[in-house]
Amino acid sequence: MDMKRDYYEDIQLLDSKVLWFWFLMLIASLIVFPFLAPNYYIYMANYMAIHVIVTVGLNILVGYTGQISLGHAGFFAIGAYGTVLLMTVLHLPFLLAILLAGFIAAFFGFILGLPALRLEGPYLAIATLGFGMAITQVIGRWQVFGGRMGMEAPSPSFGAYVLESDRQLYFLIVTIAFLLVLAARNLMKTRVGRAFIAIRDSDIAAETMGVNLTFYKTLAFAVSAFYAGIAGGLMAFLLGFINPSTFNFILSIYFLAFVIVGGLGSIFGSITGITVPWEHIDNVFREVDEYYRTSQYRKHNIRPDCYSARCV
Repeated sequence: MDMKRDYYEDIQLLDSKVLWFWFLMLIASLIVFPFLAPNYYIYMANYMAIHVIVTVGLNILVGYTGQISLGHAGFFAIGAYGTVLLMTVLHLPFLLAILLAGFIAAFFGFILGLPALRLEGPYLAIATLGFGMAITQVIGRWQVFGGRMGMEAPSPSFGAYVLESDRQLYFLIVTIAFLLVLAARNLMKTRVGRAFIAIRDSDIAAETMGVNLTFYKTLAFAVSAFYAGIAGGLMAFLLGFINPSTFNFILSIYFLAFVIVGGLGSIFGSITGITVPWEHIDNVFREVDEYYRTSQYRKHNIRPDCYSARCV
């Protein structure tokens, strides 16, 4: 049996030459991809990479710490609007703006994590759901955020070099996604990650062993919100325009579905959960719903069943 004998064996990225070979092949494929693929597929790769960031962060909260959140669309919105406002109002460089927006989202995550000390299960889900919906309402009503009309996002730039095309954004988004996935993987190997897992398995036993529940539960929310905030800033760059309807409740459901389908407590599962064609599945149920609504079978009350299937 292959046993790890010290901490450094546990935290090393890969432990065999075969794995290093395939890892380098993956890196090479990611580098070559935007030069060979059509623009639409590059855009979709950017879209998926952004959602990978959110899902990995949410998995830290749900899969590794055992908490629940239905309000991650709110953190996503905070990151997007925070990045745009910091760049347009304070004229900060985009890297600093997106990092500060991530910390702003993390602060709100810390505040939202405080109810987690008293709430569990569906009660915590309802609290986070209310937070996510409140954020979109506030953004839609305050003119500083553009109101319901939304805001135009500036293009990121390195000095005079402006990233405008999907191919240029691809290298920025995929690089950030790769670094954040690697950071999450390493975080789970540290004392903080082991504390998260201990809380997930039994918070009473964890507290008995000396784990500070107040600190680590709020930290889990803050880290997860930070990931969502960074992803929100990148989404603003990718779309070029944001409005409150972009960050609706269904988006939070999608994020949670990515985590559950990919696998709770798995960084790799957070990545594979994105590959499920959710939009196509939703469109199929939408078409079936519309067909039965207008056909002779409407008396069988199929429409609520289709709506329920879409939500699931």
